[in-house]
Amino acid sequence: MKKRALTVAVLSICLVIFGCAPNGTRTDEDMGGLSQDEKAPSAADVYVKMSIAYLQRGKIDVALAKVKRGLELDPASADANNIIALIYERLGETSLAEQHYKKALDLNSNDPFILNAYGSFLCKQKRYQEANKHFMAALKNALYPTPEVALTNAGICSMRQGNIDQAETYYRQALRVNSKFPTALQQMVKISVEKNNYLSARGYLQRYIEVGQHTAETLWLGIRIERELGDLDTLASYELLLRAKFPDSEEMRIFEGATTR
Repeated sequence: MKKRALTVAVLSICLVIFGCAPNGTRTDEDMGGLSQDEKAPSAADVYVKMSIAYLQRGKIDVALAKVKRGLELDPASADANNIIALIYERLGETSLAEQHYKKALDLNSNDPFILNAYGSFLCKQKRYQEANKHFMAALKNALYPTPEVALTNAGICSMRQGNIDQAETYYRQALRVNSKFPTALQQMVKISVEKNNYLSARGYLQRYIEVGQHTAETLWLGIRIERELGDLDTLASYELLLRAKFPDSEEMRIFEGATTR
């Protein structure tokens, strides 16, 4: 199992639907295969690892070149097909991305990481029922080490469909698996504010701050929460941070618009 352990350790990339966790916090969603069967090392493995390393540094052109070389050496590498699909997705090449996601699943149909990745892609394309089917398939794999990611993605997809109660159910399930998963905590802040449960929202935001970094969105949510709960000192600190860190953000524009009325 050494090869599998190496793959899990190296092939990690953000795969929450709306991008990486706030301010670069990694979700550590594994991109490699996770099979109960030992498989021989692929000639593509080294290039896949290099591609991921460049992708994490933001060098998407080099990452693409490396994974293409890996696929030349082993077109039947599920990992390489998964990585190139993710890269094409980020480049807006949706047709090529889907082609390679499907190829990756043809090669390893039970891989929860590929299932989650393809589900994320489908949700972005507003193919919600297909997306949920793939998230649920990922969760059926008892060896999936990060089910909170697929559960959170299922929640985000439910939110996009306007099903806030189903989304909340998925986020709570994600937090039962990993109570410190930043993305699920942030989503629960949003839902609590949406439902006017401001004390609950404050609690989730405090939990989020313990494990993640503030974004423009979390600061704006904090401002809205403390306006309702009346903690003027905390409200002022959120306002100062929003002005200092995210002066050009949409949240800053909304805040300034709200204060001038």
